[in-house]
Amino acid sequence: MQSASLFERKLMAPAIRDAFAKLDPRKLVRNPVMFTTAVVAAVASVILLRNIAIDGDGLAFQGQLVFWLWLTVLFGNFAEALAGGRGKAQAQSLRATKDQLVALRIGKFGATEEVPASQLRFGDVVLVTPGRQIPADGEVVAGVASVNEAAITGESAPVIREAGGDRSAVTAGTTVISDEIRVKVTAEPGSGFLDRMIALVEGASRQKTPNEIALTILLTGLTLIFLVAVGTLPAFAEFSGDAIAVPVLIALFVALIPTTISGLLSAIGIAGMDRLIRFNVLAKSGRAVEAAGDIGTLLLDKTGTITIGDRQASEFVPLLGVAPADLVSAARLSSLADPTPEGRSIVALAGAGETLPTEAETVAFSAQTRVSGVDLPGRSIRKGAVDAVLKLGDFPPGSVLALKRITDRIAQAGGTPLAVVENGRLLGAIHLKDIIKAGIRERFVELRRMGIRTVMITGDNPLTAAAIAAEAGVDDFLAEATPEDKLAYIRKEQGEGKLVAMCGDGTNDAPALAQSDVGVAMNTGTQAAREAGNMVDLDSDPTKLIEVVGIGKQLLMTRGALTTFSIANDIAKYFAILPAIFVVLYPALGALNIMGLASPSSAILSAIIFNAVIIPLLVPLALKGVAYRPMPAASQLLRNLAIYGAGGVIAPFIGIKLIDLAVAGLGLA
Repeated sequence: MQSASLFERKLMAPAIRDAFAKLDPRKLVRNPVMFTTAVVAAVASVILLRNIAIDGDGLAFQGQLVFWLWLTVLFGNFAEALAGGRGKAQAQSLRATKDQLVALRIGKFGATEEVPASQLRFGDVVLVTPGRQIPADGEVVAGVASVNEAAITGESAPVIREAGGDRSAVTAGTTVISDEIRVKVTAEPGSGFLDRMIALVEGASRQKTPNEIALTILLTGLTLIFLVAVGTLPAFAEFSGDAIAVPVLIALFVALIPTTISGLLSAIGIAGMDRLIRFNVLAKSGRAVEAAGDIGTLLLDKTGTITIGDRQASEFVPLLGVAPADLVSAARLSSLADPTPEGRSIVALAGAGETLPTEAETVAFSAQTRVSGVDLPGRSIRKGAVDAVLKLGDFPPGSVLALKRITDRIAQAGGTPLAVVENGRLLGAIHLKDIIKAGIRERFVELRRMGIRTVMITGDNPLTAAAIAAEAGVDDFLAEATPEDKLAYIRKEQGEGKLVAMCGDGTNDAPALAQSDVGVAMNTGTQAAREAGNMVDLDSDPTKLIEVVGIGKQLLMTRGALTTFSIANDIAKYFAILPAIFVVLYPALGALNIMGLASPSSAILSAIIFNAVIIPLLVPLALKGVAYRPMPAASQLLRNLAIYGAGGVIAPFIGIKLIDLAVAGLGLA
C-alpha cells in the first residue's frame, strides 16, 4: 500500500481547504497554543479595524502583523491537514471496494440469496465462489481456497485460506481465486477490519497518545505563563513612565509561546501511523506506535518467523552396514506419494530415481500411526517418527541402539529425525531440519544494536530449541511453551520495567498479544489474534517488527528533535524582539541587539514573519521523520541535541536577519 508523495497537487488543495475549515473554534481548541494564537490574532484584527475607523497611526505595521498572525495559525492547521490527507487517497479506494461488496448468504435450508454486504450480521454464513470478493470479515468454516489479498496488503501472490487451524481468518474486500469456501461473519457492519482501516488511514479516529498529551499540557502551561508575564508589562512600562502599544505586546506574546512545535505536534503523530501503513502495518492506536519505539524485549515464534515454517530433509544417515544408496532409495520411494513439504523435500534431496509402479500401494501418514510408506512387490517400506517405527517390529537390539545414537545426534543439532525401515530391517534416519530464514541472524544483530533483547518461543524440546536459537542468534528462548508460559514470561519482563513486543498468528497467541505492550498479529492468522493485537501486519511477515521498532523510535525522535528545535528557536527569537521592545525604556538593552536589526518595528515584524514561515518549512521533516540509525539511545540523544538544538539557535539568527534586511529594504516597517 503506497502513500502519496509530499506536496502532491491532489493533496495540496484539500489540505489548504481543511486549514481554513480548522479555524472553527470547536476544532481549533484541541490545540490550545494555536487556539490562543487565533484568539490573539482576532484581538489584533479588531484593534486594526478600530484604528482604520478612527484613522489611527501605524496601520501598515498593524495590518502586516495581523496578516502574519493569521498565517501562523493557518500554517499550523495546514501541517495537520496535509498529514491527515495523505491517507485519504488510500481510504477512498478502500471505501469504493467496501461499497461494491455483495454476498451469497446461505439460508436455513441451504439456499443462497444475493444481498448487499451491509445487510450481513454476526453469525451469518456466506458462500464465496471463484472470482467473488469476500463480503465481510470472518472465519472459513468449510472448504479451502486460494485468496488474492492484494486489495488489502498490496501483495499479488495468493494465499491459502482453509477451515480450522491458524489460517482461517479472511478479510472483506479480498478475492477468492480458486475453489469455494463458506465463511461465518465475525463482524457487525461498520466494525470490520476494512472499516477500521478506512478510519485509521484517514486519521479520523486517531487519539492523542500519553506522550503527546503530556507535551500538550506542558506547552499550554508555558503559554499561560507567558500570557501572565506579557499581561504585566503595560503596568510595568507605565510605572517607568512610558507605554507599550497593544500590537507590540501581541507580537511579543506570539513570539514567546511555542507555536512551532504546537503547529507540528499533531502532524508528527499522524505521519508516524502513515509510515506504518506504508509498510503494510496497521496500528490500532498511536500509543502502540510510541510503545514500539521503547520496547526492550521482543518475543518471536520459531516456526514461520525465525524458520521458514516447513522442515526440510538435509541428510540421509545410514546405519553401519547399510549401503547409503539403499537408504536413499527406500526414503525416496516412501515419499513419492507424500504430499507434505517434508515428503517433497526428501524426494528433492534423494534426486532422480525409479518411479512407483501402478501396483504400488501407498500408506498415508496419520496422527495415530505417525508413519507413512509404500508396499511394492517384494518390498515394504515405512518411514516416520522413531518411536512409532520401532513399534512396527522386533528389531535387533544392536540396530536399535545404533539408530538411537544417530537420532540423538540429529536432535542435539536441532533437527527432527525420521527412521526408515524396509522389510523389517532398520536402514537409518533422515535428518529433517528447520531452515533458518535468510538474513534473520543479521536482523537480530540489528535489533541488539537497538538495545532490544530477542526471545524465541517454540514448542520444541529444550535441546532442539537451544540448537535453533544458537543458529539464529537470538538472545534467549522459551521451549515447550504453552499459552500460559508465554503470558507468564511477558508479565515477568513487564514486572522488571521493560516494554514487551510479541508477534503471533494463532488463537493460542491471543492472550500474550493482548498482554504485550506491542502485539503484532499476522493478517493470515485467526480473528482472535487480530482482535487481541494492537497492530496487524498485512503482509504477515513477522521480521517486519524491526521496521515497526524503527518507525516507533523515529516517531519519538522526530517529536523530541522538533521540540528541541522549537525551544532553541524561541530562545533565539527573544534576542530579536526583546531588545526592540524595551530599548526605549532601557537604552542599555541595545547592546543585546546582536543581530543588528534595522529598527524596533522591523525587528518585531521580522520575528513574527519568521515565526510563521518556519512551520511550513519544517512540515517535510515532520512528515518524513528524523533519520534513524541503530545506535545507543544516549548517543542518539547527543547527536540530535547537537543538530537540532544548535540548528534551532542558528536558524532564527540567520532567518530573522535576512527577513529584516528585506523588510527594511522594502520599507515595510
